[in-house]
Amino acid sequence: MEKRIGIVAILADNRDSICTMNSIFSDYHDIIRARQGLPFTDKNIQIISLIVEGTTDQIGALTGKLGRLPGLKVKSMLTTYRENDESGNTD
Repeated sequence: MEKRIGIVAILADNRDSICTMNSIFSDYHDIIRARQGLPFTDKNIQIISLIVEGTTDQIGALTGKLGRLPGLKVKSMLTTYRENDESGNTD
């Protein structure tokens, strides 16, 4: 299967969903390469960015689960970079 590199941006305005969100991050630790969180305490929101590397199915499953949580807005962007997971060759 072909791997892609991308960014997932999350805006959280419901602290009740943070624990579940972190649990989902743990479930997908194998495709999350980096994570950065920026709290905006005066606005009562958190912005989290993830750098991910995985198949479109894996990344879609992650963003789908996150997007179903109340108070989270999720957007993703995948690069055109592709890597064939089986041979290691890049396009």
